[in-house]
Amino acid sequence: MSSSFRFGFEGIAAAAARERNVQIHCILSVMVLLSGFFFDINKYEWMAVILCIGGMVSLEMMNTAIERTVDMYTEDFHPLAKQAKDIAAGAVLVFAIACVIIGMIIFLPKISAWFS
Repeated sequence: MSSSFRFGFEGIAAAAARERNVQIHCILSVMVLLSGFFFDINKYEWMAVILCIGGMVSLEMMNTAIERTVDMYTEDFHPLAKQAKDIAAGAVLVFAIACVIIGMIIFLPKISAWFS
């Protein structure tokens, strides 16, 4: 296996082992995947779900990388360091909101039909 793949897998393992938010996203992802099987979502819905999960975990890992890089350069409060961290966290939040909306579009009609 090439070094870039190995480093990538090491990064995924480190994030999954140490980052609470990545762990939460992974747990929620398993729940969404199980719901997808339970509600028998179609292939286009699966594509949206997979893109949301992959994008969310990836973006959370990028946020962590930015936070670690900023922390490496300064332990003191600096307005630009705060801005960098806040903007990265905001990007995660925007994507999370979009994923929730996509999940509602996919799953709410199925949940509603299941209770009818």
